[in-house]
Amino acid sequence: MNPITARRADLNLSPLAVPPVARNADLSLNAVENGKLIRHLEQGGIRFLMYGGNANFYQSQLSEYAEMLSMLDDLSSDQTWIIPSVGPDFGKMMDQAPILKKLNYPTAMVLPYVGPMTQAGLLDGLRRFSDAFGKPFFLYIKSDEYIDPRHVATLVGEERILAVKYASVRSDPSNDPYLRRLLEAVPAEYFISGIGERPAIVHLREFGMNSFTTGSGCIAPRGSVEILKAILAGDWNRAATLRENFIPLEDIRDASSPIQILHDAVSGSKIAQMGPALPFLSNTPPENLPALTETALRLAAFNQSLFA
Repeated sequence: MNPITARRADLNLSPLAVPPVARNADLSLNAVENGKLIRHLEQGGIRFLMYGGNANFYQSQLSEYAEMLSMLDDLSSDQTWIIPSVGPDFGKMMDQAPILKKLNYPTAMVLPYVGPMTQAGLLDGLRRFSDAFGKPFFLYIKSDEYIDPRHVATLVGEERILAVKYASVRSDPSNDPYLRRLLEAVPAEYFISGIGERPAIVHLREFGMNSFTTGSGCIAPRGSVEILKAILAGDWNRAATLRENFIPLEDIRDASSPIQILHDAVSGSKIAQMGPALPFLSNTPPENLPALTETALRLAAFNQSLFA
């Protein structure tokens, strides 16, 4: 494992890609195809690979966790951060903590739990995971009801949180009272826009977030990197123009299952073959594949044009 220190100041070196995981027909891990995708991302300038929802870590088996993390570390360069996920339930994350610690991972993201929960219980569980892991973690917020902003501020003050992946969806991302409450409690530098290219410009320009995650950037990593460069340079017109290339695939993802669609879009782009989706998800229905493949190939061609 590269002895990298997780520093929040480094998080805008590139977008944070959130890739799917390639599997064989028997659902075992496919190192060859995962390696193809990782090399494609690294060649496009991506420095952060965050394995969470798109990788369906929600449903991954604890028995393969160490194998998964070792594979990802072996396949990536020393300049790449691999950010795996834990949870979402308390029992699973506590079993994963010693594996992360043994493999010397610099950070991990706590998947948001949906189920019986109280705010005091959530805070207690996050502290216990933090103590067991011994390093600051990414907090993943997907809904306004998940965690009180005061608790986020408390965990930040205790130096348990490295960053917050913010992914509460809004029809108008500029109109977000919950996000404004969070930012009243926690400095904006802690926040990563967590819903891809669509709200990224607003989140970074109007709310001062640090960077953004990208799913479609798994097909067009250079495009995502160029969007972030334009944002950091204040070239909002260029950022918006580049973003338009991502919207057709994002529209398909938002109309269906974002995880399912990205999984099969990567296969359709010919970058790597992702294989079967991990249950409880499924692959895209065959009748929808031609349109998805066409969209994915257009995005891949756009990415290739940026190398010319």
